Parts: sequence; C-alpha cells; structure tokens
Amino acid sequence: MSTNKIKHIGVFTSGGDSPGMNAALYAIAKSAEAKGIKISGFRKGYEGLIDGDLIPLKSHELKKITQKGGTILKTARSKRFPELEGRKKALQTLKANNIDALIAIGGDGTFKGLLAFSEICGIPFIGIPGTIDNDIFGADYTLGFDSAVNTAIENIDKIKDTAESHNRVFIVEVMGRDSGYIAIHSGLMVGADSILIPESGKDFIYLLDKVKNYDSEDAFLVVVSEGDELGAELVSSKIKEVNPNVDLRITKLGHVQRGGNPSALDRMLGIRLGVAAVKTLLQGKKNVMVGILNNQLHLTPFEEVVKQHQVDNELYELLELFGK
Repeated sequence: MSTNKIKHIGVFTSGGDSPGMNAALYAIAKSAEAKGIKISGFRKGYEGLIDGDLIPLKSHELKKITQKGGTILKTARSKRFPELEGRKKALQTLKANNIDALIAIGGDGTFKGLLAFSEICGIPFIGIPGTIDNDIFGADYTLGFDSAVNTAIENIDKIKDTAESHNRVFIVEVMGRDSGYIAIHSGLMVGADSILIPESGKDFIYLLDKVKNYDSEDAFLVVVSEGDELGAELVSSKIKEVNPNVDLRITKLGHVQRGGNPSALDRMLGIRLGVAAVKTLLQGKKNVMVGILNNQLHLTPFEEVVKQHQVDNELYELLELFGK
C-alpha cells in the first residue's frame, strides 16, 4: 500500500501493561493528526481486534494521561487470536472499519501474533516494544522497563532497611518472566549480596558459598528473578540447608512493578517510538518493530524480534563481579 493511501491507522496495546504505553498512544495520535490521518484504538488487545471494540483517539485527550501508568486502551491475552478463525475475524474487523495500517504495542507474544497475522493480512504492521521484562531483540530498553526497575529499587531499599535492623537474610523476588534484566539492574543498584537470573547457572553456586558462613550484623539481600529455575521458595530452603541459623524472609514484589507513573525515560521513549511508528508507516515500511539502539532509531523485522533475547556480556561480567 502506498503511503498516500493510509487514511486510517488502528492501534492497540497487548499482553502485559507497562508504564509509558499512554505516552506512546499520545505520540501516535499527535503524529497521525499532523498528517491528516485518522486514529482508532482497539480495546483489550487482540480481543478487541476480533470483536471490533474500537474507539477514536484524539491527541488533546491523550495528552492529559501521558503521566499515568497502565493503558487507556486496556489489554488482554487472547486465546482466540492464535487460532486461524480468530485472525480471520480480526481481518474482517479491519476491512469493515477501513483500517489501512496497524500499530501494536506489546511484547514478544504480540509480535508473534503480528507475524502470524501478516500471512493473511496485507496491510502494513508496525510494532512498539512495550513490556517491563526488557526481553525484546532490537531495542536497548523496552517501554516500561525503566519504571519497573525504579519501582523495584524503591521497594527493595525499604526492605533493606528492616533487614538491617534485624540482621536478616531477605529474598526479594522481582518480575521479568524469563528475563533477568529487572533483577540485574535493581539488584546491582541496591547493593544485593546475590542476584539470581534465569540466564545464569553460576549465580546460585556463588550464593551458597557466601551465605553458608553468614554471621553478621549486616543484612544479607538476595534478589531473584521470577523466571529463575529455582524460585524464591527453593532458594530459601537451600539457604536453610547450608546455614540453618539464619533468620530468613521472602518478599515477592509482584504486579506493583507494572503500576505507577512512568519514569521520565519511559515517557520520552513512548513519545519517540510513537512518532517513529507513524513515520515508518509513511515511509512505506511494514512488519517491523521500531526500537532505540545506541540512542538511534532502529527497525527490526518481526522474524528477528521473536528470537530469544540474551543478557549482554557486560551485564554478565557485572553479575559475576558483584555476585562472588
């Protein structure tokens, strides 16, 4: 489709919500309006795409909520869209509403869905990486990651205060699914004694070596990613096996990491990626994700995006240095 035929863009947020999504929606609407393009938002992710649940988006209204977490379009995980019948219904929705292009904000599941959808739908798709997990190939940071790390740090700092008062071992579980990025960033910045992530097999060995002789008036802080193969409870039992005398507590931060106002970084990232998504469409590109790499706009084909994201070598080295 030539760019002069793009008159109506649909946008939706999918998968887990992340701070900064509303800022991205505002930027998409503002950028599209400047080009005379209509913007509609599908509610509840792929479910709204299937059911035709859409609303008009206006930049002057969205500007009022750029500081809010979550997503005004709601989000959901769809069991129907992975089925061909669900995607066919979504295609009917796009045709019925004269949607010429689609922008999706979400994580790897969102991009896998777009990749499958592209097999039966010819309109251009553009993706924006929105997930606190930071597990998307093609971007230094995903929308919401920085806010989630800030939330984790704020809460872990408070836990560390009480841990110091009681000379306790505290295990704090953070989110991140199969990615250890939140654990690494928050753990390093709060001075954790041990950081356990799914991508490393050595971190648990380092932990047991350090904690077996622990007998100190200082707190001992362990930050565990929820995707780690051991999990907080098993880590707790193993610590007790090597050092039965420790006073130990477990705290799971949970979904508090997804909520709250987006950080300045995430607000700016949302604005940059929202504008870039519309610009990329008007350049005639399709089936790519817009991301920021080395502070420069970078386009990554969906086929590359869905590959497993790895922790880079520099962070591994930091993990080994501070974890031993």
